[in-house]
Amino acid sequence: MTYFSVIIPCFNAAETLPQTLDSLRAQTYLGWEAICIDDGSTDHTRTVVAHYAALDERIKLVRNIGKGPSRARNMVLMQRTATDVLAFCDADDIWAPNKLAQLHFCFQSHSVDAAYGKIAFFTHKPSDARTQSTVPESDLTIPMLLAENPVCTMSNLAVRARVFQATDGFDEQMVHNEDLDWLIRLVGGGARVVGLDMLQTYYRTNPRGLSSDLDAMRQGREAAIRTAKSFGFGVDDAANAVYFRYLARRALRLGGGSSALKLALRGLATSPAGFFSCPRRGVLTLGAAVCAACVPAALSRYLFAH
Repeated sequence: MTYFSVIIPCFNAAETLPQTLDSLRAQTYLGWEAICIDDGSTDHTRTVVAHYAALDERIKLVRNIGKGPSRARNMVLMQRTATDVLAFCDADDIWAPNKLAQLHFCFQSHSVDAAYGKIAFFTHKPSDARTQSTVPESDLTIPMLLAENPVCTMSNLAVRARVFQATDGFDEQMVHNEDLDWLIRLVGGGARVVGLDMLQTYYRTNPRGLSSDLDAMRQGREAAIRTAKSFGFGVDDAANAVYFRYLARRALRLGGGSSALKLALRGLATSPAGFFSCPRRGVLTLGAAVCAACVPAALSRYLFAH
């Protein structure tokens, strides 16, 4: 029986997609299907999917009728999938073998609408990962999302199909932080989203286009803040400081030492109390940012880009 539909948007992902699909086939829970939605790739992405589909009938290739990952993920709205839970995965990320088994157990509680776990950040192979995300003890809230989003990436989230359909999906006009905007609408609409203190997802970092990526993330967050306001939640200096701290940590993982220091100092200037709301994280982020900005770029990437 198919319990999970795994939605994988693909664009020119021939190099990384095999690792992603191998991690799916290695899942200890077997009741899944993978829908690889190609977004007009010009490399061998479709050939890769066809090869894996021949090996495993649970893997399927679908052409994106629109453009972009949001449109790809929204295609399940039109399909009205009969599976119980949707799990999203990017075509360059990797899942831990027990992820779906852990999620299946979690969703046995009818009060749970969506769930996520911990993430490890890597550059070349999962065994290189040296840092992991943290999961709060309480259910996900809009204030959490406006500060340091603990979900981090859609590769880390699973949601009941009926709950996803009720949200009307992702805003296809947004390029960055469309996941944050959707999560705010999900939680704001009353969904219960729980965090599991288990490593489930390996996130591949990519240093290319760091500054433009971070700029676009900030712009996307402004749109997400407007969405939050529609549910009665604003954002204060403390939350903004935590967000800048989050961006600084992201810049460190991507090897951007100077960007990390600028973001850390901006967060510190916005609200020292907010930046050090988690003292250990604040101190480590600031210290690492200073260190990364003072050493050669190659050494900075070695030390922090994992």
